[in-house]
Amino acid sequence: MATNVKLHYTTPGMDEATAQRVVDLLQDRLYACNDLHLTLKHVHWNVVGPSFIGVHEMLDPQVDAARGFADELAERIATLGGSPVGTPGALVENRGWGEYSIGRDTTQAHLGALDLVYTGVITSYRENIQELDDLDLVTQDMLISHTEQLEQFHWFVRAHLEDKGGSLSTEGATSETEAAEAAAGTSDADAHH
Repeated sequence: MATNVKLHYTTPGMDEATAQRVVDLLQDRLYACNDLHLTLKHVHWNVVGPSFIGVHEMLDPQVDAARGFADELAERIATLGGSPVGTPGALVENRGWGEYSIGRDTTQAHLGALDLVYTGVITSYRENIQELDDLDLVTQDMLISHTEQLEQFHWFVRAHLEDKGGSLSTEGATSETEAAEAAAGTSDADAHH
């Protein structure tokens, strides 16, 4: 998704077309990180159950990190001559994913859904890292640093979903709802009985 905003300048050694593509990639990551930190905070407020406090407290550093990533992304956009967009309306209009679908629910349900959230965020980060290999190694380095932390947070989430044999309860789930149900050990059929 292109920002369609003409750059007034860019960093030395980078042509305008390259800078514009990098800004577009960064803007998409900015939307993702703003969405991620809001989603994590939503989970923090809506998680219930016996493991409540551990998950509730585990999420705060993740929220803070995602907010920090957003700030770094926005500042990199500005450094390249772009204008970062951080408004809620633009986020909703331009994101390529749906709204987080789980409200008040158990720790396992939320962690199951977050498994899919992190999978999507990390996958798109890795795709951007690959593309940046030919565009801008400075921006690539920043995204690599973010990805390392995102992958660790994903591991924290998955550790709650893994059995002693290493299988994830969310394996094969294709939606947050499916992942939440699988992780919580429920299904639509169970909910109706």
